[in-house]
Amino acid sequence: MYIKFCRSYGEDKKDEAKENLSSKLSVELEGEKAKQTEANARLYRAGCILLTIMCLVLLLVVIVLSLKLQNGSHTDCPESEIPITPGHITPKSASPCNYEHCKDFFSSRSSIEAKHLGCRQCADGWLTFGRSCFFLSTYRLGWEQSQRNCTARGGSLAIITSREVQNFLSKEGNLKYWIGLRQKGNMWTWVNNTAIRESYWAGNAASGDCGILNSENQSDKNWIKAPCDAHTYFVCQLQF
Repeated sequence: MYIKFCRSYGEDKKDEAKENLSSKLSVELEGEKAKQTEANARLYRAGCILLTIMCLVLLLVVIVLSLKLQNGSHTDCPESEIPITPGHITPKSASPCNYEHCKDFFSSRSSIEAKHLGCRQCADGWLTFGRSCFFLSTYRLGWEQSQRNCTARGGSLAIITSREVQNFLSKEGNLKYWIGLRQKGNMWTWVNNTAIRESYWAGNAASGDCGILNSENQSDKNWIKAPCDAHTYFVCQLQF
């Protein structure tokens, strides 16, 4: 009977020890889970804060770039850069910057300044000369169609008002081009209704009511007359 009591007592002690060990392990596991949950929460909060900061930085960059693009859509020439000629009225607001003028104006400045002070050039496919852009077509139209085409581009058929422009177009082209010259009655005028200051008619100018610049001939005598419905290439001009 004593032995039976001892066995029963020993088994109770073992069960009690197992229960204590199990309780201890359970408490430790719960503590580890709590620590892990807290660590995950901290990591999540840190990630949210980091993403918020990145979004704010990106938003600031977008705003700055938008302002720069808006302010840099065109560059105005400084007053000292704009040439003043007799009879020329300078508008209160500075005119758009011409590439050649800007190039001359900034030639004395350092290369670092030149990189940050840009000059607006003519659009792709256009040639820059003086204060104008010129477009030499690669396809042929009638005079009226050519004028409408140039108007759609924001300009008109070329108006030659100086020897320099005449030489430039004669040099750059190698075909026959409509220019903004047309006969009204007995008078030849430009598309802006101004009279011809200096003419460059060829000796055998042919006949017709519209003018062509034949750049295949010498620049001092390469204007010829042609019927306005004839098809040839054309020169558009866009003035600043």
